[in-house]
Amino acid sequence: MVLQTIETIDPAFITSFAEKTAEPSWLTDLRIKAWGKAEEMDLPYVDKTKIKRWNFTKFSQYASFGKTAYGTNLPEAVTDVVDVNDAEMSVYIQQDQTPLHLHLSQEAIDKGVIIKDLATALKENSELVKEYFMTTAVKFDENRLTAFHAALVNGGLFIYVPKNVELESPIQAVFVQKDDRKPFINHVIIVADESSKLTYVENYVGQTGKGRAIANIVSEVIAKDNATVTYGAVDTLGVNVTTYLNRRGHVLRDASLDWALGVMNNGNTVINHLTNLVGNNASSDVKTVTVGTGKQTQNFTTEIRQYGLASVGMILKHGVVLDSSTSIFNGIGHIMHNAKGADAQQESRVLMLSDLARGDANPILLIDEDEVTAGHAASVGRVDPEALFYLQSRGLSLYEAERLVIHGFLNPVVDQLPIKRVRELLSNVIEGKVKR
Repeated sequence: MVLQTIETIDPAFITSFAEKTAEPSWLTDLRIKAWGKAEEMDLPYVDKTKIKRWNFTKFSQYASFGKTAYGTNLPEAVTDVVDVNDAEMSVYIQQDQTPLHLHLSQEAIDKGVIIKDLATALKENSELVKEYFMTTAVKFDENRLTAFHAALVNGGLFIYVPKNVELESPIQAVFVQKDDRKPFINHVIIVADESSKLTYVENYVGQTGKGRAIANIVSEVIAKDNATVTYGAVDTLGVNVTTYLNRRGHVLRDASLDWALGVMNNGNTVINHLTNLVGNNASSDVKTVTVGTGKQTQNFTTEIRQYGLASVGMILKHGVVLDSSTSIFNGIGHIMHNAKGADAQQESRVLMLSDLARGDANPILLIDEDEVTAGHAASVGRVDPEALFYLQSRGLSLYEAERLVIHGFLNPVVDQLPIKRVRELLSNVIEGKVKR
């Protein structure tokens, strides 16, 4: 078995698979350019976590965009997550690089909403995808892993909501990683045009075996003037998967982008989450929960940069660390020069339930303007013994008392997920992690 690395990939390798999928030439050119950058660039800077020895880029096989296989029997892992018989909801399902299912609600069809697997969108809406693919929210040349992503992206979804369209029914996407030999390099683009509205929920489901695997995931959300986007996610990738997860938002005037994220991966994970509030009166509310188990290390960097007047950025992160796991929360609220009237708030709290677990919460406020409001709160500690004593005095066991405290601690995000089935999934995942 030969491991492919950045050093063994060359333009001929990229061109060969690009020709087979008949992708537009602009993407092939970008892949080759990004490959050159990946060779020379460093890994992203991650505060308080050493990642140089983590495998983000080595793999034994490669597959580009897979052909659609609509009508294929769906794996049980998918049917547990989404109701494919709900005709009122738009649903996309992908396993590894292969699209397995796509259903557009009648509302989405009637209102001209575009929902396509990324390979199809590249062929049928090439110029529209080109306008947003790693040009605005995420740039391909930020670091080695964004360049690696651009060079070898092999799956994903493209969503475009036209001007003045309010989509009442949600869109749900399920991405399953099963083959641990191939890199899982997935890209989601969501464009909410002016005065539009949508709700999107995604699930990353791990079904890999004992082999070491990599996942490199990028989401770009562009909310144009007066648009409203609600973005929910539950991630449950496998214990042997090293994940780089990069979710970004670009929010214009009077627009809002709210995130509710349950990051429940079981392997080592680096999460970079940046929302740029570019327009005046733009807002973003970012809520994240996680439960660390085993020996995994997770590093979260959540940042909101506020450029617009009277913009509002809110960050809330709650984490539970068990066993000998590590969770690092880096929260950054950055009010830029000329962003008068901006409000930046953040709260990061880590609950440790093991003597071997490590948690860290690092709130950072960067203020480059007067006449603004900003604040932060952070804590790292153990379950309040008085709370446990009170619950045990009511007849609960120590395990049941801890379980109730954990669920209450994480519920602020669980309750924000807009689809009942996904809320239940996240609650069940938390329950499974707590049982030890």
